[in-house]
Amino acid sequence: MYEQRVDAVRRNLASRDLEQMLVCDPRSIQYLTGVYAEPGERFLGLIIAPSIPPTLVLNALFTAPADAACAVRSFTDTDDPLAIVEELCDPDAPLGCDKNLPARFLLPLMDRGAAAGFVLASEAVDDARAIKDDAERELMRAASATNDAAMGRFRQLVHEDVTEADVAGQLEAIYRELGAQGHSFTPIVSFGANAADPHHEPDDTPLASGDVVLFDVGCRRDEYCSDMTRTFVFGEPTEKQREVHDTVRRANEAARELVAPGVRFCDIDAAARTVIEEAGYGPYFTHRLGHQIGLDVHEPGDVSAAHDAPVEAGMVFSIEPGIYLPGEFGVRIEDLVLVTDDGCEVLNSYPRELTAVG
Repeated sequence: MYEQRVDAVRRNLASRDLEQMLVCDPRSIQYLTGVYAEPGERFLGLIIAPSIPPTLVLNALFTAPADAACAVRSFTDTDDPLAIVEELCDPDAPLGCDKNLPARFLLPLMDRGAAAGFVLASEAVDDARAIKDDAERELMRAASATNDAAMGRFRQLVHEDVTEADVAGQLEAIYRELGAQGHSFTPIVSFGANAADPHHEPDDTPLASGDVVLFDVGCRRDEYCSDMTRTFVFGEPTEKQREVHDTVRRANEAARELVAPGVRFCDIDAAARTVIEEAGYGPYFTHRLGHQIGLDVHEPGDVSAAHDAPVEAGMVFSIEPGIYLPGEFGVRIEDLVLVTDDGCEVLNSYPRELTAVG
């Protein structure tokens, strides 16, 4: 598995006239080797080069498993890890660099002449990670199924005068009861007018009758991330709440129905945006339609008007249209989709219809 992933990166590098790369993003290193470490201020780098196996330069504080799919060069806090990088790289060839390579390491490598040039090459790894293999697809399905089950539990936490922070503080325990390792991102729980802020942070706002209740939540299960949004109403919905929710639901559906290999990301975004614009709410859909997801909850490759590349089988990304009315309320409905050979598989099954809670 890991060998095939490294081979994909090597092919992607070759298409950019590169033979060697320094990968520093911890999740990308995990994807390519099975080794995960959060180095903090210390150096962490995986070197992919023609004449050596993938080699991880790793501080001695961290331990690589015996079956790691790489060689390991260890260093202590008093050693110079960049000397190891220099030793393993070809100084006469350009070096592809990770976008997450800190300047405190990159600039000294440049000063030392460790390579003939330094090229941003993260896309060589990003493009490989974007296409989920069979094992990853199963892990993404399992993470989303856990999120579906959790949403059914989360709505039961809603009652009059409970605060956003009270609800948000109870979510992780539910995820863990369902077999997840915790959140894949800080959860968004928004009541009433707070839901008009797409990235509202839960606070001490109490729930009142007639408020919308927005949950944007995800878990990490077996390292892979889920992400889903549902919007409810506490009490009887108003006609305007029904209209806005129905518009967002139809936008979500229009985008999902379009997803298939060869369809451009920008056209998927447009399918949802057109529904919202035709309903008269265009100015209130203020963000891209979605993002790719996997080992990270946000991976490169967004679903937006600016991304005109075609989608490919094996990609997983979110479809999350929203309408945000300042001072009133907001609605977002988000699902993850897996691109198949002839369409897409929707990874979330939790109902999208407007539901009253409480």
